[in-house]
Amino acid sequence: MELDRYDRQILEALQADGRLSNQELADRIGLSPSPCLRRVRALEETGLITGYRALVDAKQLGLTLVALLHISMDKHTPERFANFEKKVAALREVLECLLITGQEADYQLKVIVRDMDAYQDLLLNRITRIEGVTGVHSSFVLRQVIDKTAVPV
Repeated sequence: MELDRYDRQILEALQADGRLSNQELADRIGLSPSPCLRRVRALEETGLITGYRALVDAKQLGLTLVALLHISMDKHTPERFANFEKKVAALREVLECLLITGQEADYQLKVIVRDMDAYQDLLLNRITRIEGVTGVHSSFVLRQVIDKTAVPV
């Protein structure tokens, strides 16, 4: 899809504030409401806009420990990876799962839990019990320096 300046402005504005009304969005980018709404719907229909979400303050929920895990697998087969990905997708604490290269690990997970006890339970009772997991290296986040959800348009 070819994006013009209005489409880019729409994407930037909605990434900054997904709760903008169509009127507010139209005013912000300099279009009338009808063409603005048509453009937003076209961006949604093409799959460029995939959804709208609320950002939640994890600390207020008591979720204070963030860890990055590098996971090594015993076999590099599509079936082994598919099973791992299915099991990890079911873990509510997993915020992100990336299949990676350039490391000794096969996956990187970003997880969030209340404390070290909850992390130990997640690691020892659930992640390491997934078939094929042979190694886990954990790094704990001391401070989140940058936290973006918006992609450059």
